Amino acid sequence: MSVADTIIEIVAEQAFLKPKDVKPTATLEELGIDSMTLVECIFAIEETFDVQVPFNANDPEASQFDISTIQTIVHAVEGLIAAQKV
Repeated sequence: MSVADTIIEIVAEQAFLKPKDVKPTATLEELGIDSMTLVECIFAIEETFDVQVPFNANDPEASQFDISTIQTIVHAVEGLIAAQKV
């Protein structure tokens, strides 16, 4: 399963949605994801991919971890995974 598919599964599970309803271009707000659900998603992503999401990920001005859409989250996680391999 790809990183994108896995993240979609995680977000869908945490937001009580079907994976097919989680589109890459969707924002967290469009999916009805509040701050508590976001925290749960981040914990699940960290555990699944064995990465550390920056603590300030929810502040776009202070973090390079972009959570504006599902696709940007996928790219950010792929970046964290790649950084571990270096």
